[in-house]
Amino acid sequence: MNINKIAIIGLGLLGGSIAKAIKRSDSQIKVYVYDKKNVIENASNENIIDFNLEKIEDAVCCDLIILCTPTELSLEIFKKLIPLLSENSIISDVCGVKGIFEKEWNKGQNKGVYIGGHPMTGKEKGGYQNSDPLLFENAVYIISESAKGNKRESDFLQFVKMLGARAIYLDPFLHDKVVANVSHLPQLLSIALLNTVSSNNNKTNYLDFAAGGFKDLTRIASSDFNVWESILKMNKFEIVETINSFQSNLDVLKKNLEFEDFLSLRSLFENAKTNRESIAENKKGFITPLFDLFIFINDEPGILFNITKSLAKENINIKDIELQKIRENVGGTFRLSFSSLEELEKAKTTLKKSGFVINI
Repeated sequence: MNINKIAIIGLGLLGGSIAKAIKRSDSQIKVYVYDKKNVIENASNENIIDFNLEKIEDAVCCDLIILCTPTELSLEIFKKLIPLLSENSIISDVCGVKGIFEKEWNKGQNKGVYIGGHPMTGKEKGGYQNSDPLLFENAVYIISESAKGNKRESDFLQFVKMLGARAIYLDPFLHDKVVANVSHLPQLLSIALLNTVSSNNNKTNYLDFAAGGFKDLTRIASSDFNVWESILKMNKFEIVETINSFQSNLDVLKKNLEFEDFLSLRSLFENAKTNRESIAENKKGFITPLFDLFIFINDEPGILFNITKSLAKENINIKDIELQKIRENVGGTFRLSFSSLEELEKAKTTLKKSGFVINI
């Protein structure tokens, strides 16, 4: 990878996690950072950064500049840095809206290279204090399709791989439609659901009875509005469109329930179940897809440890793991993902020898 110096503008959750992931890789890459003094001090004390940038413009000394501030601020910085870039400089961002950056970049002749990026990962709480070197592990890292074939494409893909993420190309304007559905809408639904349940006028606090399903659905309601404000503002039209679509689907559910059309409701349930279970299987478009193995396990103490122990003995690395179905006191199905078909076959053989049942 021909990237020796990386500038990170904004050392919050994503910026801090990128810096930590770089250092965790034992890379010789030098990390330059621009942020508030107290954030810089915390990162310096943890030996996460190499140089403190006195001003944003100083970032152009680096091979790769990554904008990790809220979307609106990142766009302002983007406009400021574009004219200052050298011929081989790469400028990127991690923002949840891509079309506006592409439009800005295409306004004039630019010396450097712009590669829009959006890692589909995060936490409920932001800030450097919550950053994590493993935040990007197996995360989908969307790269603007316009980066295909440019002179620094390979270097940027290696950088994404170093973070542990899985790269996929997407048209930047289509990206904004996609994330409005799979990211921005769920965020707003989580807010609406929590506010609906908590606004009841009864003396009983319904939230006292919230179990796992409700907590899973509303986990992202704890997200920081300061991060979301500019995303909602800049992707407003796409988000409104997907809210309208959701409302139509909700109206169908309501109508079917009112008229006791349980046959239609069954169909909607089964269709949703099929689509949900296809998520892990959909590898189309990934530059480095994962290979999945499904294994049935008994519901007993230490069973997961036995799986990982068997694979570790053969030096087989699990890239991702998910408990898909479980029946208490009986068992369930785990999805194990591997980085290559060879590792998948090796894992299959190893687990069979250890007495596990492989689901094809």
